[in-house]
Amino acid sequence: MERIEKQMEFILEIDKEKQIKRKTLQSNGKDFEDDAQHAWHMAIMTLLLNEYANEEIDALKTISMLLIHDLVEIDAGDTYAYDSQGLKTQSTREAKAANRIFNLLPEDQAKKMFDLWNEFEERKTAEAKFARVLDNFQPVMLNAATDGRMWVENGVHLEQILKRNEKTHEGSEVLWKYMYEHFIMPNVEKKRIKR
Repeated sequence: MERIEKQMEFILEIDKEKQIKRKTLQSNGKDFEDDAQHAWHMAIMTLLLNEYANEEIDALKTISMLLIHDLVEIDAGDTYAYDSQGLKTQSTREAKAANRIFNLLPEDQAKKMFDLWNEFEERKTAEAKFARVLDNFQPVMLNAATDGRMWVENGVHLEQILKRNEKTHEGSEVLWKYMYEHFIMPNVEKKRIKR
C-alpha cells in the first residue's frame, strides 16, 4: 500500500498545475491558459505534428516530457519567456521544485520523472529537441491568434523572440519556418512585435 499511497500523493499534488496561470492568452483572447492546458495542447500537437521533426522521434516519450516539464512550476511559478529577471533564477527554482515534487513518488518512478525532465532541459535528444519546438511554437501560435496582445502589452521585441527560438530549427526546420513566416513576421509587419 505504501507505493500506491505515494503515487496518489503525487497525483493529487500535480492537480495544482491547473492553478498555474501562464502569460499566454487562450485563442478566445480573454482567458489566460494554465500549465495543464498548455501541456495538454502540446501533447495533442505532438500526435499531429511529429512528422515534421527533423529526426524520427518516439512520440510517447515526447508527450511524456511535455506533460511533466512544467510540473515544477507548482513551486517555482511560471517564468514569462521574456522576463529577464525571472530567467536568472528559473533553473535554480525549478531544480528545487523538481526535487520536492518528483520525490513524492516511489523511487523508480521519481527517477523516470527526473530523467525525462532533465532530458527536456538538456535538449540533446531528438525527442527533447522536438518537445522544445512545441514548447515555443504553441505560445507563439496563440499570441498570433490573439492579435499579438501579450506581445504588445509586454513590449516584446523581435530580437527576444529570435533569441528564444535560436535552437528551434534543431528540432523541426519545417515548424520553425512556419512559425517565422505565419506567426512572427506578420506580427512584426503589423507592429505588434517591436523591431
